[in-house]
Amino acid sequence: MLDNGTLPTLGRKRRPHFHAVAASAAMTILAAVLWLSTTVHPGPAMHDAALFAHLAFLTLGFGAVLATEYSFVLWALGRSTFADAVASATRLHVPIWLGLTGLVASGALLSPDLTSGTTILKLVLVGGLTLNGVQAGALTGRLSGAGEPPPARLLLRGAATSAISQVCWWGAVVIGFLHANR
Repeated sequence: MLDNGTLPTLGRKRRPHFHAVAASAAMTILAAVLWLSTTVHPGPAMHDAALFAHLAFLTLGFGAVLATEYSFVLWALGRSTFADAVASATRLHVPIWLGLTGLVASGALLSPDLTSGTTILKLVLVGGLTLNGVQAGALTGRLSGAGEPPPARLLLRGAATSAISQVCWWGAVVIGFLHANR
């Protein structure tokens, strides 16, 4: 492991189309889970277990996202280095993706109402979050080699990535809360 918390690539570089393939695969998986949600009809006990899992995965994924954001706030306030913030983001990719994956899987067992406009909006937010996450992985790789101070264009891309992430996560959380309380 390198000092910044990343694994060495050992001379292998990802091909330029890797992220496009990853994004396509992620959207295909989301579509498959959406289809699965229309064919599986869990009983009350399974629904309750899925709801608990959904909340646990929300805590894991969104908590890791907020910790990532916090590390960059510390850098912006001069309380940590840029390299520390990027290393933190790199380490938190796994819990973010585990949380998002668990949310999608458990959400399929919550009998989503696919005729509801708010459910469709939540699905769009989750799709946007997923695509944003794929490109965030690419961005983190570029940021780790950027040096300090990082180029303005990468900082702008990072700010846009953060804003999209926050809108999607908070939007999905609010919709989930509203649906749970009807």
